[in-house]
Order: sequence, then C-alpha cells, then structure tokens
Amino acid sequence: MVTQIWHVDSASPDPTAVNAAAAILRAGGLVAFPTETVYGLGANALDAAAVARIFMAKERPASDPVIVHVHEMAQLALVAVEIPPLAYILAERFWPGPLTLVLRRAAVVPASVSAGRDTVAVRMPGHPVALALLKAAQVPVAAPSANRFARPSATTADHVREDLDGRIEGILDAGSAWIGVESTILDLTKTVPMVLRPGGVPVERLREMLPDLEVVSRHLHITDTQIEAPGMLLKHYAPHAELRLYAGTAESVQAAMQSHAAVVRRDGRSFGLLLPDREAGAFRPQPDVQFSLGDTAEEISHRLFDGMRFLDQNGVQVILAHLFNSEGLGLTLNDRLFRAAEGRVIAADDDRM
Repeated sequence: MVTQIWHVDSASPDPTAVNAAAAILRAGGLVAFPTETVYGLGANALDAAAVARIFMAKERPASDPVIVHVHEMAQLALVAVEIPPLAYILAERFWPGPLTLVLRRAAVVPASVSAGRDTVAVRMPGHPVALALLKAAQVPVAAPSANRFARPSATTADHVREDLDGRIEGILDAGSAWIGVESTILDLTKTVPMVLRPGGVPVERLREMLPDLEVVSRHLHITDTQIEAPGMLLKHYAPHAELRLYAGTAESVQAAMQSHAAVVRRDGRSFGLLLPDREAGAFRPQPDVQFSLGDTAEEISHRLFDGMRFLDQNGVQVILAHLFNSEGLGLTLNDRLFRAAEGRVIAADDDRM
C-alpha cells in the first residue's frame, strides 16, 4: 500500500486534500491527521471493519479502547446515550479542546471501539484540520494516536510515516501538533467523576467545576481485561532506548543522574537527556546527543515525544529523565514518563540507590 501525504495549512486547510482524505474514511480506509494534542489515526467509528484496521495497523491489542472524535455537539447524541447534563456543561467550556468524556456507548458504535465495554470515550478536537476532516467525512471518527502500539505518540507527520508508512491510506500533514501530549480523559459514568488519564486540560481546571473530582492512581498491564479508556496501560509511550527516570530533590536527582551517566559512559554505552534546557546545559558529563526540551511545562510537553524519537533515531542507548512538580501539565508529563519507563523510578534521595 502506498501512503498518500497531503501537505495542508494548519489554519486554512486545502478543501481538495481534506475532501480526498474524508472520502477515504467514508470508504473504510485509514487516515492520520493532526489534532491539537497529537496526530490521530482515524477510521469511520461506525464501521466495525474500518475500526479493526486501526488495531491491525498499530498492532494494538483489542483490549485497549480508542477515542471517538466528533465535529459538532449533535454527533454526541449519535455515539452516546444517557448523557448527563454535566457532559454538556463541560463540553460547552472545554470543546473544541483536549478533554475526552467517557459516556454510555450508543448501539450504533461497534463494541470494538470500546474493547467490548458499554462506554465510549468522545471528544471534539480543537485543530482546524481535524475539524475540517470530521465535517467533510460526516461520520464520527475513531482515532487513537497515529503510532505503533506502545511507542511514543506521533506529534508530526514524520513520526506517523516512521511508524505507519505503507500501513494506512493517507496522512494529512499540517506540521507539529500544538500541545504534544494527549487529551485528558474524564469518566462521567462513575458516581464521582474520575480522571482516567491526565492530559492537555490540567486537573486543576477541572476541579474548578468538579471539586470532588478523583484521579485514577493505578496503571494497567496488557493482560488486564478491564481497560476503561485509552492510554491506561503501564507500558506506553516508550522509546526503544532504556529510559531511566529519577525522583527526589533537585540536588539529589542531579547528583544521581550525573553519577549514573558517568557509569554508562565508562561501560561504553551512549546516553541522551530528556531535561529542561537549563538543566541539560549544566550536565556533566556531556550527553552523546543533545535535544532541546525547552524550560516551561508547555514547551516540554510539546517536545517530549519528539525528544524520545530524536534520541532513538540518533542511536542513544540510555535516556535520562526525571519527574516534575505534579501541578498543571506536570502531572501529565509525569504520567507519560512513568509509562515510558514501564513504572521504574529511581529514588535519588535513597542512600541505598
């Protein structure tokens, strides 16, 4: 299969390219497209055979649900039932945008979209290209991130091509995704609303409206059968290189990372850094490959997955990173790093380290 690529302007996408991509979706094909969070791999959410192709192309287990994307509020009632008033209140505030709502699934949506569960995850993306594609397709679109399963999410069309070239019909290339990490997933089917995955909408903003909001604390293994939403598996977003993740005070983390880096170098292995620029610049020994993550939480989230892929492409064997303050996007960054490291965290404050 030859994967067609359309280069489009992110603010004003070419209708010819968008209509061609939409026709592929209506015909049961797969198209990758940019959202404000990451690139998504789309299929007609009402076509079970098309949805099955998503799982095949990504090599994604059938137990891992995918998100359904809509372009207007009227489509919400098509894919979900028993919609609580709170869903409309949240959608009014956060849509289009990086908030996914878990609701009761309508019968018209194939069970495979939700891994057999009676719920469905739905969002309205905030990227003009995504909205144009959804409107042109005139069907809700199931779309997980456009990468091979468990790899770092795709934030550029090049990332999509690296993982899925020849496996899908097309890619709408509109440059880098703006946020760089996936949407926040909020389950409204529980007695108390629960964040199943932190993401582009910080938990603090949701708590302004939902003071009793809970945040899921456990991560799942691929053998788990009760995966409630996308992106909950423990191993996820992982580079090929070994990711060593540190926690502790700034001083202890810096000392531990630099000590371990020296050992890695002596062992003849290469290493790279996933650190804010201000920390990476002062790091000794110098890494074999340098990638700029920036310094603000917004910059780091935008570049995190790109950095993992860049270091992989440059042959780095070990990646050093640390957890962040858990406020705002820091909670999301920590979630992605924790999963990329498969839950292994080095306690830098522990003298027995």
